Amino acid sequence: MAKHWRISSLSGALLAAYFVPAWTLIAFKIMVSPIHGLYDRPNISFALFVSDHLQLAGTATVRFAWLLALGRMTVVAFFAVFLVFVTRAAIRKSGGCNEALGMALAIGSVISFAGVLMASQAGETAALRMHAAELLMMLGTVIVMLVEAPAQKPADASAGSAELSLQQT
Repeated sequence: MAKHWRISSLSGALLAAYFVPAWTLIAFKIMVSPIHGLYDRPNISFALFVSDHLQLAGTATVRFAWLLALGRMTVVAFFAVFLVFVTRAAIRKSGGCNEALGMALAIGSVISFAGVLMASQAGETAALRMHAAELLMMLGTVIVMLVEAPAQKPADASAGSAELSLQQT
């Protein structure tokens, strides 16, 4: 069974084990109390940047917080779809689960990169380290996905096509 797991699938499953509970909890805190959730430790860089540089009104800040929660929940949803796909051996072997993982990594990387930029502007070193660590985890999996060879067809299909080649008899 271990020989059928691709490195990107294993790396994606480990990332999903971190991001699904962590980002779900963060997003639910924002949904329950938008301003209080926005000023929690994982979102403090976004909150300080919005309040200092964009000078948004209260309702606009709440909308920004909900948009951030929606983005995080979108990443969680793509990771959840990836986990469902990766449990099916046929989908995992063919690499069919890579699209969901790719979307989760793309959206999540954009959110984490924005967090890095906003934390550096706000001067929050703890938030900068957290967002940079999340970004590096996601980019590491992206690199593994790019370097990893494409999924191979089953050996039975290649043997059958060799018999059907045009040969002189």
